Amino acid sequence: MIWAVALALATVIAAGTYLALSRDLLRCLIGLALVGNGINLLVFSSGRLLSQMPPFVAAGAQQLAVAANPVPQALVLTAIVISFIFLCFSLVLAVRLLQLA
Repeated sequence: MIWAVALALATVIAAGTYLALSRDLLRCLIGLALVGNGINLLVFSSGRLLSQMPPFVAAGAQQLAVAANPVPQALVLTAIVISFIFLCFSLVLAVRLLQLA
């Protein structure tokens, strides 16, 4: 499964880089969004794909279920919101530039 995530990560970043190097403004913005999503996938996958102990378990208590690391999830959620706002602003700005030109 780790190889599948690495392959997906490389594909998304490669496609984003290809589009970001385009001369078309909208393709460039979509490429930058894809690169940002690839970086989010990288941070999310760095939080381990395997199971871990929950963050709060009393000494001697038995673990009820496996838990994921919440820090990369919180960072990626924040990055998704910020990148979505930036993408919307950039698209509106690009459309306005194309209308004026």
